[in-house]
Amino acid sequence: MIRKVVTAIVLVPLAAIIIAFAVANRQTVTVSFDPFDAVQPAYAATLPLFVLIFILVILGVAMGGFATWLRQARWAWAARRAEKENHELRLELDKVRHDVATTQLPRLSAPYVGAPSQLRSPAE
Repeated sequence: MIRKVVTAIVLVPLAAIIIAFAVANRQTVTVSFDPFDAVQPAYAATLPLFVLIFILVILGVAMGGFATWLRQARWAWAARRAEKENHELRLELDKVRHDVATTQLPRLSAPYVGAPSQLRSPAE
């Protein structure tokens, strides 16, 4: 419930700001992708300014996310390697536990001759 309230408190003003920005920047701009011919470009797009800005912001966020993903790739690789090593060590531990459980220990030939009163507790 609190999460929904906080989301509404953040998103409603943000939406109002975005709508006000879009209304204030409705004029059309021509974006040219031909650096050699400014008069008759090979490709030019005419669109509202706010659309251009939104596209550029989305592209910037996507490029930043991709750069972060590339930067964290070595940590993901190390985590996968550690998980594989952990799995192998657990299998080895299970094998050793199984071997110890199935191994029969040799019996002592003579019973313990000390009196029970001579035994010490672990706390002493």
